[in-house]
Amino acid sequence: MDTARRKVRGFAHWLGEEVNDWFGDKPFSEGGKVSRGRLSVRTRWQEDESSSTSVRFRARFKLPNLEDKAYIFFGQENERELVSDQPETFSREQLLAESRKSDQTGFLGLGFNLRDHIDLRAGVRGGLKPYVQARYQREWALSAANRLEFRETVFWRISDGFGSTTVLNLEHVRSPSLSFRWQNAATVTKETDGFAWSSSVGAFKAFGDSRLLSLEALASGETGADAEVGEYGIRMKWEQPVYREWLLAELIVGHFWPRDEDSADRGRSWAVGAGLEMRF
Repeated sequence: MDTARRKVRGFAHWLGEEVNDWFGDKPFSEGGKVSRGRLSVRTRWQEDESSSTSVRFRARFKLPNLEDKAYIFFGQENERELVSDQPETFSREQLLAESRKSDQTGFLGLGFNLRDHIDLRAGVRGGLKPYVQARYQREWALSAANRLEFRETVFWRISDGFGSTTVLNLEHVRSPSLSFRWQNAATVTKETDGFAWSSSVGAFKAFGDSRLLSLEALASGETGADAEVGEYGIRMKWEQPVYREWLLAELIVGHFWPRDEDSADRGRSWAVGAGLEMRF
């Protein structure tokens, strides 16, 4: 595992050196940095459906030739979630939804920290299709135990023009090891009738050494659709390191009640997901 991690990190450094040379003569060793590196493999199984496996790769690079306010990012993600800047909580992997290879896309982009809370990012995804994002993100400590996070992302992609995603999260810390979170996201594009929304309420219990147990109730839907609540369910997740602090395993068990627009009845199904994530 140590050898695999060194090779992955070595590849990331090589890529950082190559991209840094595009922008000037200052070597990557003079202040270059790879951060937020993630390589994950996840598999899921859902009742009455086939299982599926997905691989995700993501990293962020600080490049000396772009100085302090610019960075490069690249990886592989779900195309819709990448462009609309969806929170991880509501990703297809965390919701145990089917993930097809056609949904995944490689991407490469350039970001600028315009101000303390504002980022501007431009990139290309699979097939050299461009997209642009402008993000405002801020947190407030409402009290010693309560925290509010707000994020607004305006995006543009060549297929359907402009859209926006609004994220609002509220966290209440009950004790050093127990917290409660209410997380919300809403996305507007020309493809949605009104806006697509997701919401979750959950408890998160830490057991030390990066072990975390969570239990959440979730719902999602689209305003203006025949079924405004498209799906709701419960999800329990356990995550912990399995080799040192940088290789983490997670197990997710969920029970969901989805409803298709073509059906008047709501279905129900169990789903299970498992994954490994290497941080480098």
